Amino acid sequence: MTHSHTPACRSCGAALTLTLVDLGLSPLANSYIPLARADAPEAKYPLHARVCENCWLCQVDDVVPADHIFHGDYAYFSSFSESWLAHCKAYAAKMTDQLRLNGRSLVVEIASNDGYLLQYFKGVGVPVLGIEPSGNTAAVAEKKGVPTLVEFWTEALATRLHAEGKRPDLICSANVLAHVPDINDFVRGVARLLTGDAVYTVEFPHLLNLIQKVQFDTIYHEHYSYLSLLAVEKIFADAGLRVFEVEELPTHGGSLRVYACLKEASHAERPGVAKVRADEKAARFDDAEGYMGFTARCEAVRDGLNDFLMSAHHGRKTVAAYGAAAKGNTLLNYCGVGTDQIAYCVDRNPAKQKTLLPGSRIPVYDADELRRRRPDFVLILPWNIKDEVMDQLQDLRAQGTRFVTAVPNVSVMA
Repeated sequence: MTHSHTPACRSCGAALTLTLVDLGLSPLANSYIPLARADAPEAKYPLHARVCENCWLCQVDDVVPADHIFHGDYAYFSSFSESWLAHCKAYAAKMTDQLRLNGRSLVVEIASNDGYLLQYFKGVGVPVLGIEPSGNTAAVAEKKGVPTLVEFWTEALATRLHAEGKRPDLICSANVLAHVPDINDFVRGVARLLTGDAVYTVEFPHLLNLIQKVQFDTIYHEHYSYLSLLAVEKIFADAGLRVFEVEELPTHGGSLRVYACLKEASHAERPGVAKVRADEKAARFDDAEGYMGFTARCEAVRDGLNDFLMSAHHGRKTVAAYGAAAKGNTLLNYCGVGTDQIAYCVDRNPAKQKTLLPGSRIPVYDADELRRRRPDFVLILPWNIKDEVMDQLQDLRAQGTRFVTAVPNVSVMA
C-alpha cells in the first residue's frame, strides 16, 4: 500500500488534509522562456492548494525553493501599471497625514521592488529604506534615489537593523506576505523592528474574493499562501502584533490592507476589523465547509473557456491574449490551452516580449502586434486591469475587436 505524503502547515505544522483545489502540474508562473530556448524541456511542479484546519492558513505545497523564483532577475516591475501607481501615491499621502510623517521619520518597505511606492514618501521629504531581494529591480529603485538593501526580509535582518538604530514609524509591504515560505519568521521580523506606536500595514489579495469570485488563476507557486484575516490575525498574534484596522481595497481583484501594531501600542481597534471578521464568519472560514466545492467551480471556468475557444476556432475567428501575467499562465495551463487556440500574447513590459509563456508556449510580442494583426477577440488575462486595457485599445474596439475575460465565467464585451 502506498501512503501519499501529507504536507504540514507552514505556519502551525498541522497535517494538511483539506484540498481547496488541485490544479495539476504547472511550470513556474513567471518563468518566461527566451525564444532561443524554445525547444528546451520545462520543469513542472504540482500546484495544489490546501487549507489548514487548525489555523485556517490556505497554502500551496512548498515544492519550489524561493531562490529559484526571486533571484537576480525577477520579471515583475511594479511600475508598469498606471492604476497601481495611483493607488500607491494615494496610500503614501494618507499615511503621511495619519502618522504625521516628516523629515525625522522613517518608512521601511519590505519587497520595495523598483521604488514604485517609496518614491512618493521621498517626494514629500520623508526618509525611506527599501528591502528588496531582486538585484535588477533594486538597481532601478536606487536610480530614483530610493536607498535599497538587496536582501530577503527575515527576523535576523530586522534584528540587525534594530541594532543599527533604525526606528521606522511605518513598515509597509504590499503583495509580499503571500510570497514568503516562512511566514512566521517574516512576521516576527516586523514585530522585532516596530517600537512604541509604530505601524505595520500589509496588503494582500483576500481569500474571500478568490473563493467567491473563482479567482483560482491567482494561485501559483510564487504565492505560497492565500490569506484570510482569520489566518493573519493568528499569525500576527503569535508574533506579538495586534490588528487594529482593516480596509477593503479593489486592487488585485479585491484585497485587504491590514494595519497592525505591537500588542501594547495605543491604537484603538477601528470598525473595519469587525466588518471583515463578520464577512469571513458568514463565509464559514472557520469550518471545512467554507472551502468545499471550489474545485467544481474551477472546472466550470475551464470548460467555459475551452468551449469559447473551440467555437472561435470553428468560426475561423482569431484570438490573441493580452498581458503575460502570472495569473494568465495558471489559467492557460489548467485549461490546457496552447498556440492552436491562442496565436500570440502581447505585453507592455519589454522584459516579457520576445519570450514564450511557460507551459502554453504562446509567443509574447509588444502591444502593437494587435494593431498589425487585428484579432477578432482579445482575451485579457489580467482581468483586474481590464478597464485600463480596454481604454488603451479603444482603436481596436472601434474596428470591431471584442474583449473577453474568463474569470469567474466567460464574458465577451462588445
